[in-house]
Amino acid sequence: MPPPRSGHPESPGEPHAGRSAGGTRADAAIETAASRLIELSHSIHAEPELAFEEHRSVAKTIEPLAERGFEVRTGVAELPTAFRASYGSGELTVALCAEYDALPGLGHACGHNIIAAASVGAALGLAELADELGLTVVVLGTPAEESGGGKVLMLDRGVFDDVAMAMMVHPGPRDIAGAHSLALADIEVVFHGVEAHASAAPELGRNAGDAVTVAQVAIGLLRQHIRPGQQLHGIVGDGGVAPNIVPGRAELLYYLRAVDSASLEELMRRASDCFEAGALATGCTHEIRTLAPTYTELTPDPALLCAYREQIADLGRVPIAPEFEAQRPLGSTDMGNVTNVIPGIHPVIGIDADGAVTHQPGFAAASVNASADRAVVDGAVALARTAIAIARDDVQRDRLLQRLVQRQEDFR
Repeated sequence: MPPPRSGHPESPGEPHAGRSAGGTRADAAIETAASRLIELSHSIHAEPELAFEEHRSVAKTIEPLAERGFEVRTGVAELPTAFRASYGSGELTVALCAEYDALPGLGHACGHNIIAAASVGAALGLAELADELGLTVVVLGTPAEESGGGKVLMLDRGVFDDVAMAMMVHPGPRDIAGAHSLALADIEVVFHGVEAHASAAPELGRNAGDAVTVAQVAIGLLRQHIRPGQQLHGIVGDGGVAPNIVPGRAELLYYLRAVDSASLEELMRRASDCFEAGALATGCTHEIRTLAPTYTELTPDPALLCAYREQIADLGRVPIAPEFEAQRPLGSTDMGNVTNVIPGIHPVIGIDADGAVTHQPGFAAASVNASADRAVVDGAVALARTAIAIARDDVQRDRLLQRLVQRQEDFR
C-alpha cells in the first residue's frame, strides 16, 4: 500500500462554502494572527528549554493571549512553568493544551513549538465566539510532556476540574486524526554493591555494574516473549567511576510501554524480575524508582474525533485511514491521562520532514519550515472549528456538560 499523504490546502485563507458564519469569523481571526503565531512557533523553537524549565517559552506563549484580554494565571498546580489563560464565562469550558518543552540535545525534535502556537491560535479564534456560543476558552500551558508528566500533575491538582473538553494537535510526518499512544512507565533501577580495588582485592567487591549487565541480558531475552504492543528500552545512567574500582553503584534508566495500562502492569512485573535477577546473580541489592507519573494510553472522544476529521479534511488534508491508525502508535503522552478522564483529542498534523520522524535532528529542523508554519495555522483552524461544531450540537453539548457534572460529583 503506498504511504498515505498529508494534503495541504491550496487557498487556506478562503472561506469554504459550507462553513458557518461563526466558523468563518474564527478562521478570519486565526488568519489575521497567522504571522504572530508563526513568529511564536519560531521563537520557542529558537530557544529550547527542558522539562519544568520552560520559563522563556511560557512568557512568549502567554503574551498574545494577554493582549487579547485572556486572564492569565502562572504557576498553577504549584508548577512554575504551568499556566492557565481564560476568556469568557460560558458554561462549556474548552481547554487547548499548549506544550513547549524540548528534548535534551535535540531541541524541538518533537515539534512542541507548533503545538503551543496552534493552541494559542485556536483560542484566539474561539474568543471571537465565546459569548455567542456560551464558552469559556482556556489555554493550559502544560510543561514537561517529554519527561515529568506535567498534565498528570495538573490533572491531579485540579486544574482540569471545570474542563468539559480538551484538545491539542501534535506534529508528525503525516496526518493522523485518531492517533494512538502507548501507556508508559518511566523508571530508574539503582543497584548497590561494594567497592573494592579491581586488581588488588576484587574478591571483596560486589559489582553493581555486573548487575546492570545481567539485568540487561535478561531484558534482551525477555523481548522475544512479550506481548504485541509491549516495549522496553533504556540506557545505563551510571556504570561506575573508574576501571580500577569495582562499581559500588550502577543505574539503569528505562521506559516500559504497552498498549494499555493493564498490559503495562504485566510488563512491569516481568521486567522487575529481570532487574531482581541482576541483583541476585551478583550479590547486590537494588531498588526501582518511578521518575515521573505513569502515562496512560490515548482514548479520543468519538464525537470530538469525528468533528475533527471533518474539519481537517475540509482544509484539504488527507489523514491516514482509521483502520491503519493503530499500526503506528506515536509513542506516549501525558495527554492520554487527560483523555481517560475528560473528553478530548490529540490528533497528529502532518509536516514535510523529508523522511525524518519525531525525536530525530531532521524533524527538529523541519519544525520551522513552511509546512510546519502551515500546520500551525491549519491546526488552530481545525481545533477551533471542532469546538464550534460541538458547542452548536445540542446533543453533544449536553453530553459534555452532563459528564462534567458527573465527574465533579464523583470527586466531591
